[in-house]
Amino acid sequence: MTKTAYIGVGSNLGDKINNCLEAVVRIDEISGCRVTAQSGFYRTQPVGVKGQDWYVNGVIVLSADISAQDLLKSLLAIEVDMGRERKRKWDSRIIDLDILLFGEEVISEKGLQVPHPLMHSRRFVLVPMVSLAPDLVHPVLGKSMAELLVDSPKKEQSVVPMEVA
Repeated sequence: MTKTAYIGVGSNLGDKINNCLEAVVRIDEISGCRVTAQSGFYRTQPVGVKGQDWYVNGVIVLSADISAQDLLKSLLAIEVDMGRERKRKWDSRIIDLDILLFGEEVISEKGLQVPHPLMHSRRFVLVPMVSLAPDLVHPVLGKSMAELLVDSPKKEQSVVPMEVA
């Protein structure tokens, strides 16, 4: 059964915008998946650690005919193929791909939490989500993306729209 998935895309190393754009192309090439919409990109402050370069973040919408588990495996493979190294939590990263929502599914497995457990408090996720689907309701919290954005903490979470040529 086809699911609508929302994927967070981010980078704070190298050519950040092109890293994100390349990841979107690679995601669209996953068998059983098709990118159907994409938010703009945003320049965002790092959360959880000081001294890192700012991120470029966005969200894409996928039509997925594969399971969330298979999608996660494909996203992790794209990250590795693009040069992502997982040394420490909150490290800088060439690419970061997160399943934010997968239809209305609620999944709690080792390595896979859907909805993403921190999406409701991260403006760098909510701002692009609202640009795509402001009325979409979080399947656990029961609030729309627009409501979650209003409720989200603003301190140290600057999210600035970017122009992409």
